[in-house]
Amino acid sequence: MTQETRTARLTILVDPRKKAIFERICEEQDTTPSQVVRQLIRDYIERVSGHPWHAEEQKPETDGD
Repeated sequence: MTQETRTARLTILVDPRKKAIFERICEEQDTTPSQVVRQLIRDYIERVSGHPWHAEEQKPETDGD
């Protein structure tokens, strides 16, 4: 898998207890919360679109502005 070079910030609100548990599990798995969330997003895109994710082939949709 190629590493994505461009990033955009995604801010979410989550219950503090879930956040603490999530961060602890990530640490136990020797990964970062950001890595896990990126993988979750890729998996979701693949599941909903029905196509494998290839970052170099994907172009973000614009809202017409």
